[in-house]
Amino acid sequence: MVGRVLTLINQEVRGLHEAAYLLGLFAILSQVLALVRDRLLAASFGAGSTLDVYYAAFRIPDVIFVGIASIVSVYVLIPFLAEKEAISKNAEREFLSHVFSAFTLAITVVSIAVFLAIPWLSKMLFPGFLGTPLYDELVLLTRILLLQPLLLGISNLFGSVTQTRQRFILYALSPILYNVGIVFGVLFLYPIYGIMGLGFGVILGALFHLAIQLPFIILSGSMPHFTPRIFHLDVKRVVLLSLPRTLGLSAHQIALLVLVSLASSMAVGSITVFNFAFNLQSVPFAIIGISYSVAAFPTLARLFSNGERSKFLEHILLAVRHIIFWSLPAIAFFVVLRAQIVRVILGTGSFDWVDTRLTAAALALFIFSLVAQGIVLLFVRGYYAAGNTIKPLIANTLSAVLAVIFALALLRWFEASVTFRFFIESLLRVEDLPGTAVLMLPLGYSLALILNAIALWFIFMHDFDPPFRPLVRTLTHSFVAATVLGIVAHQALDIFDDTFDINTFLGIFLQGFLAGVLGILAAIAILVILGNSEVKEAWQTLHRKFWKRSAIAPPLEEL
Repeated sequence: MVGRVLTLINQEVRGLHEAAYLLGLFAILSQVLALVRDRLLAASFGAGSTLDVYYAAFRIPDVIFVGIASIVSVYVLIPFLAEKEAISKNAEREFLSHVFSAFTLAITVVSIAVFLAIPWLSKMLFPGFLGTPLYDELVLLTRILLLQPLLLGISNLFGSVTQTRQRFILYALSPILYNVGIVFGVLFLYPIYGIMGLGFGVILGALFHLAIQLPFIILSGSMPHFTPRIFHLDVKRVVLLSLPRTLGLSAHQIALLVLVSLASSMAVGSITVFNFAFNLQSVPFAIIGISYSVAAFPTLARLFSNGERSKFLEHILLAVRHIIFWSLPAIAFFVVLRAQIVRVILGTGSFDWVDTRLTAAALALFIFSLVAQGIVLLFVRGYYAAGNTIKPLIANTLSAVLAVIFALALLRWFEASVTFRFFIESLLRVEDLPGTAVLMLPLGYSLALILNAIALWFIFMHDFDPPFRPLVRTLTHSFVAATVLGIVAHQALDIFDDTFDINTFLGIFLQGFLAGVLGILAAIAILVILGNSEVKEAWQTLHRKFWKRSAIAPPLEEL
């Protein structure tokens, strides 16, 4: 039994759909654990000051992680590893050692400097906590979480090896174990150490994230070692290539940092509402957008490096079609069932109905940009595979700046205009709730991402001239299916509202579940009637029992 499990974990998977669906499956498992984590946090603390501190403490370590650990990102290292592997196994291991040594030194120095500066940074970035006992907790918890960038950075370095060798299952297990550690911290460490126990759980999860990949790295002969040659030519090449991407990702994290900083000066619980809604919208994003972009990247890098431009574009087109196809119905599903989703997942213990409605409204504003998020991620991966990181940098940096500008402008408009505030609150059905100003943060974020997707779309078309006309059919079918899903689910909610007691967990779960199932069945029916090709491709992929196959070569028409 153990041998079969190990064989499955180390299995090689090659087809785009096979890899994407496997990653999607594990993304679901990871997100389920993440939702369990959030439910435990919501039940214990509600949308209050404790979780505000917990989520605020992540922001500075996350900026460090993106600013330095993205240098050892799989999307940067995979092309280099493919190049070194073609030379020899020893060349690959030496390359990993140089990058490992440079990264470890850099992030250690930066983390020590930030550790010392945390009191000053916390005062500047989170003024809402000044003068309260929460400030000292924020400083201590942030310092504990500074270990996370180091551990996850090394894990990402190892992940580049597992992905290069198509070990997607092994790679996909890492975030699952990460969430296991956090859940352990909530259940067992918090009762002992208080809020610091939550931080210890995060560090434990990061250790798990790293440890699951370690045996394969050792057995494959790719384990790096420390070397004093941190300024090796290979390191300089990696830094030069990754620098634009690092700056772009850092801009995005800094934008999130600014948004959380703004939330810290709003009503108590605003940071928690923002983060809970962001985490919930990350579920469909991880299952759809991230799964397809991760699965497509190694093939895109290989096709472009081999000069197979037409197949490169066909692979991009295939991934775009399926991202649009799955994302539009997901948007309709989450918008219509947002209150039921939030209440079922988070609505327990200290998380009351007011918290539910406000988080649901923020979720609707985040999920509005789901298609844009998936397209941005895929196009950025396409540019990375082509060795071009400057244009994604410009687009992503502009998007981050716009997210902050939009949020500030919308906040000012929201506070100054009774008409605008009434429109937003009425549209999202939160007109009788306090603290609705926080909704301007996800709205500004989504508007910026949509503009980013539009900009990248036109830039990509100009640079590669892909055959995007087939997307019209996919877009039309998906939009029709999403509309049908939304209408049917909404009508079903009204019907089941009188059938079940929605004041109980079982009642609201059954209301949302049955309404969602009817909406999905209606969407599938209309897609079958329309003769949708994506439904056929999905069925064929599932019918092949892709999880039982050691290596699957994708059909030529799918490339």
